Amino acid sequence: MEEWFAKYNSSKDFVTLDAWKKARLVRIFFYSDIIPVLPSEEKYNLGSQIRRASVSATANISEGYGRFHYKEGIQFYRIARGSLCELKDHLICCRDIECIDDSHFEKGIDLIEQAKITLNGFIKFIEAKQRT
Repeated sequence: MEEWFAKYNSSKDFVTLDAWKKARLVRIFFYSDIIPVLPSEEKYNLGSQIRRASVSATANISEGYGRFHYKEGIQFYRIARGSLCELKDHLICCRDIECIDDSHFEKGIDLIEQAKITLNGFIKFIEAKQRT
């Protein structure tokens, strides 16, 4: 883990959530592997959409974690899930316009699906806690 994590007391923070960690991996993937290879005519339009959606996924998980009511937190987690779905569409678009190869496409799909599965599990966990 990065050096700043080692110095940071994260025992009661969103950075400990597996859902946030996996969404962060999605964001890093898009920033490092996808945005740099976009054609110049897509750097602003599609690149901007990808940046917003990838930041939205982690930001909404962290904001939901900071809410004091289960119902309110769940709404932010659902928005994060929507952002992951949006990124999947952007990845499909990148494949359609042939700016990424199959290996990048498959890696991106895998990261997104892992993040969605983990986030869905976290939402179910919070919903169960809400009922008790």
